[in-house]
Amino acid sequence: MTTANRLGAIREKVEAGARLSFEDGLELEASQDLFALGTMANLVRERLSGNFGFYNVNTHINPTNVCVYTCDFCAFRADLGEERAYVMDQPQIEERAKQAHERGATELHIVGGLHHKLPFQYYVDVVKWIKAVAPEIHIKAYTAVEIEWFSKISRKPIETILAELIEAGLGSLPGGGAEIFHPEVRQKICGAKASTERWLAVHRAAHRLGLRSNATMLYGHIDEPRHRIDHLVRLRELQDETGGFQTFIPLAFHPDHSEMSEIPKPSGVMDLKVMAISRLMLDNFEHIKAYWVMLGLKTAQVALSFGADDLDGTVVHEKIYHEAGAETPQEVTVTEIRRLISEAGRIPIERDTLYHRVEREAGSWSSREHLSTPTLAAAVSST
Repeated sequence: MTTANRLGAIREKVEAGARLSFEDGLELEASQDLFALGTMANLVRERLSGNFGFYNVNTHINPTNVCVYTCDFCAFRADLGEERAYVMDQPQIEERAKQAHERGATELHIVGGLHHKLPFQYYVDVVKWIKAVAPEIHIKAYTAVEIEWFSKISRKPIETILAELIEAGLGSLPGGGAEIFHPEVRQKICGAKASTERWLAVHRAAHRLGLRSNATMLYGHIDEPRHRIDHLVRLRELQDETGGFQTFIPLAFHPDHSEMSEIPKPSGVMDLKVMAISRLMLDNFEHIKAYWVMLGLKTAQVALSFGADDLDGTVVHEKIYHEAGAETPQEVTVTEIRRLISEAGRIPIERDTLYHRVEREAGSWSSREHLSTPTLAAAVSST
């Protein structure tokens, strides 16, 4: 069968809503027809999200950059004695939360280093400090790698760690720390930290406790097509089991200031190709995010026609990817992000972390219906 015929057979499966196999994923990776991939991904994207482009108003907090692990791809971490090492204290956390609330943020995204001198209680307190000064804000905090670390230093089960954080005010988990699941890659770039099995186990436990979470994949370094497809299939399998993932975010590798600085950044073609293939393989994920901080605003905008339905948010105080050479701005305004979505031919919809539509009146905000497929048609009526 020719390449065109194989791609045609995959398109028939996509049009019928049938699941793509691992082998289909490899065929997509082998294809040089970027626009055919984009057309298929857009078909799935519009089937799930119509003509809407989502965004949120959010702020990042990275409580510490001190980390016990030395992942080759990371430019954010610092050793305890380094001049650039820091730990945010209660007044700093509270001030950041107050600023976020004043500017209308609905979400605080919290991730950081694995500080070997900080107790688990510090991370619980961070959540409590925020909730004390900004109770309305949704806290999306701590990757599966961090949760696994908290379990290790506290000698408490994962479920107990999550339960204590939920009691403190945790609302959902981010998707970081997944990197690449395949052991051929994971052992080389981040072998010391939480294994693939542990990462999946944390999200499985979170879903059982009622927490929604995101998932990611770091691509464009030493990974190969088979590693990326394996990663997507493993995520799809866990989603079949729990249904707890809400968004997948492909993360483009940024090499600057890391131990892998000799590797060039992924090209725009690769960015769009990975986006499209992710949308096609993850048939049970409702949303695919084009994280503009890593992709750049222009590529993220184009990605809205290659499978993505979400541009993330306004994003203030992001450190991790800017330390690795991201040249994107630290934040964009709501006006700018809505313009980017509209120029891409999509209808901008502000959502909260859990994909409820956000209504704003006279400087305040409230969330409305959940933006699942059945409610999307109603959402546009007041846009």
